[in-house]
Amino acid sequence: MNNGKKMPLQIFTLGVLIASDLHPTRAENWPQWRGPFFNGSTTEKGLPTRFSKTENVLWVADLPGPSAATPIIWNDRVFVSSVDQPAGTLQAVCLDRNNGKTLWKQETGTGIRLDEMSNYASPSPVTDGALVWFFYGSGQLVAFDCGGKQVWSRNIQKEYGQFAFQWTFSSSPTLYQGRLYLQILQRDVPVNGRGRKDGPIDSFLLALDPRTGKELWKVVRPNDAREESRESYATPIPFTFQNRQEILIAGGDCITGHDPTTGKELWRWGTWNPSRITHWRLVPSPVAGGGVVLACGPKGAPVCAVKAGGRGNLLDPGLAWKSPAREISSDVSTPLFYQDRFYVLNSDRKTIARVAPESGQVEWIGEPGSSAKIESSPTGAGGRIYFMNHRGDVYVAEAGEQFKLLHTAAMGDEGDHDLRSSIAIAHGCLFVRTGSKLYCIGNREPDSK
Repeated sequence: MNNGKKMPLQIFTLGVLIASDLHPTRAENWPQWRGPFFNGSTTEKGLPTRFSKTENVLWVADLPGPSAATPIIWNDRVFVSSVDQPAGTLQAVCLDRNNGKTLWKQETGTGIRLDEMSNYASPSPVTDGALVWFFYGSGQLVAFDCGGKQVWSRNIQKEYGQFAFQWTFSSSPTLYQGRLYLQILQRDVPVNGRGRKDGPIDSFLLALDPRTGKELWKVVRPNDAREESRESYATPIPFTFQNRQEILIAGGDCITGHDPTTGKELWRWGTWNPSRITHWRLVPSPVAGGGVVLACGPKGAPVCAVKAGGRGNLLDPGLAWKSPAREISSDVSTPLFYQDRFYVLNSDRKTIARVAPESGQVEWIGEPGSSAKIESSPTGAGGRIYFMNHRGDVYVAEAGEQFKLLHTAAMGDEGDHDLRSSIAIAHGCLFVRTGSKLYCIGNREPDSK
């Protein structure tokens, strides 16, 4: 990950490990989709509570096109995955964090979508400050150095077989302990003409050498789900519990923990789908904290908390708790773990719930007053929770013992819809991605203009 240099392993608080350049990854960076601790939180403080399109905006950058990808920030660089709709191309973009100016932009492929629900640029990039990796729903995976020079490129779909997904595939890559992880959890037969026909269609977890792109190992990840319920759009999530390191994988009606070194399955629990409903594709990624691992069943199904540290095939006694159906549920958003609590967004009910990890007790359910669905994943920092709805309305709530809505800001433009990008936080700023813009929001000096 550092062009052949020997890289030390940096140890974070909270037992989180991540491969890094020669300097420790600092909490004020946002190196991948769920932030420095893989749970949607950061230790950043001093963030603005009040903002708008004009208030506390440090800069705003025009983007080539829409994407559900979250911006990634490392020191003075912001990395953004995007499409260029008029050109029909995929783009990797690097902006200057200080002023929003484009430092470089590289075309990474052609063709932008399979359906109108999303596009190929939905996965978020990941960086260690030396290299940055962009992955796309087309299977294209490209590594650049921070100056914009391509280091290597592969197409996972072309090399491992055409993806068998009903919708446009999306799963962000994960960087952990010197390996780049990808999960492809798909159907076992072709769908809508998509899926390899020259061999079996396996679901698998893949580990690559991030410096070269070469395969380190590939592990087949079987499941008993049927049809669309085999499809997962989740992201691999690292987790450490009692000195055991794992990669958490959710999809195919079950959740599994894997050895990061070999990919070997350590444990599995399932299912949130006992009747094997066939249309329960999975979107939320796992999130861990307080001695449990959450798996969110889709379509109003409960949130299930698996006791951490298990081995083998876990039955229902392996569950710490299960939430009430529909009341505490997440069809798309990945929950946040922050200040020893889970925060779960329910997109259909447009509510957010605070849940105790050890018992599943619902401490409050808040209604921010959104008239549109909320499918971004919440971010926690400075004692507050930040999230955005489909139209670009950003909500700021207090992460306290009672629900308190602190601020609402209409950041979207006319025509914005289906916005799903999560808010990234780094270096004292909020990074809010709308349909065509990226806002950098921070506390301005009183005399600033």
